[in-house]
Amino acid sequence: EVQLVESGGGLVQAGGSLRLSCTVSGFTSDDYAIAWFRQTSETVRDGIACTMRKVNTTYYADSAKGRFTISSDNAKNTVYLHMDNLRPEDTAVYFCAAEGFRPLFLCKHYASPDYWGQGTQVTVSS
Repeated sequence: EVQLVESGGGLVQAGGSLRLSCTVSGFTSDDYAIAWFRQTSETVRDGIACTMRKVNTTYYADSAKGRFTISSDNAKNTVYLHMDNLRPEDTAVYFCAAEGFRPLFLCKHYASPDYWGQGTQVTVSS
C-alpha cells in the first residue's frame, strides 16, 4: 500500500521560508511522480510543483516559479517543497500526491493522482 506522509508546516512571518517534506512508501518501482498541491477554504486543490523520480525531472506551475523549489532525497524516499519569500496568500493546507500509472500526466496536468497525503497547514502572517 502506498502511503504519503507530509510534515514541516507551521506558522511563519511574511518573507520567511519553510520546507515541507513528503515521505513516500509502498511503491514497488521508481516509476512514479510526486506533486505538491495546496488548498484553501475558498479554492480547489491547485498544483504547485511535481517531480518524476525515475527520470529526475521537475515541473512547476506558474504560481510557484521563482519562490518554490521541489527536490528529492531518494535515499530517504522523501520529496521536499522549499518555499521562500512566503506571502500571506500562500496560507493553505499543502498536500503531496502520487501517481504511479501515469506519472507524466500528473506532472503535466496536476490531475487524478492515485494517492494523497493527509496535508499540512502552512500559515503566513503579515
